[in-house]
Amino acid sequence: MPEQSVRHPIPLITQYATPGLINAIAYQGHPPGDDDNWQASGAPDKAAYGYWCTRMCGMACLRMALFARDGRAPSLFDLLTGCLDHGGYVPREDGGVGGLYYLPFTEYAAAEHGLKSEIITALDTDRLVAELEQGHLVIASVHKEIRRPDLAAPARGGHLVLVTGHRAGTVAFRNPSGHTPEAVDAVLPLDRFDDFAAHRGISLHL
Repeated sequence: MPEQSVRHPIPLITQYATPGLINAIAYQGHPPGDDDNWQASGAPDKAAYGYWCTRMCGMACLRMALFARDGRAPSLFDLLTGCLDHGGYVPREDGGVGGLYYLPFTEYAAAEHGLKSEIITALDTDRLVAELEQGHLVIASVHKEIRRPDLAAPARGGHLVLVTGHRAGTVAFRNPSGHTPEAVDAVLPLDRFDDFAAHRGISLHL
């Protein structure tokens, strides 16, 4: 699968410190923060990791893109801290989080990482392919259950994946919450990807 925009290999980065726990977290009730490897995320403590790990799909996508461009990248929590400072996430009074907000995210990516990007609000499959043809990576909003594409799509959007290439009617993407190796490093027919897609995202110009 072509990955035209990369200068370095893209590592398989998930939003969780231990990828092997994702299936248990997603489908077996395992507490997300109960992970002995939490420090690998760069979190200041286990409680912070537990709060944020379910919300860092965008930071995982950004981290993979920076690796593709530079061969290195800050930790997930370093990226999160910078994005928070720019208003990319907004903690709510009910204990939840608003975001990822696209405009502050793109401003953060440009200001702190020199990464030009474009918000796309009509990201259909034709536009997605066009962005990939220009050598861009694309952060796309999809439903988290895209990791189980053999099941019906329950809705569109709510989760972010990094789209890396296309070929012969299929699209390749990295899923930060993939629960199997095939779900993390995934390939789907374009029309099946579209079943889960919210038709919005961010094109990253490496």
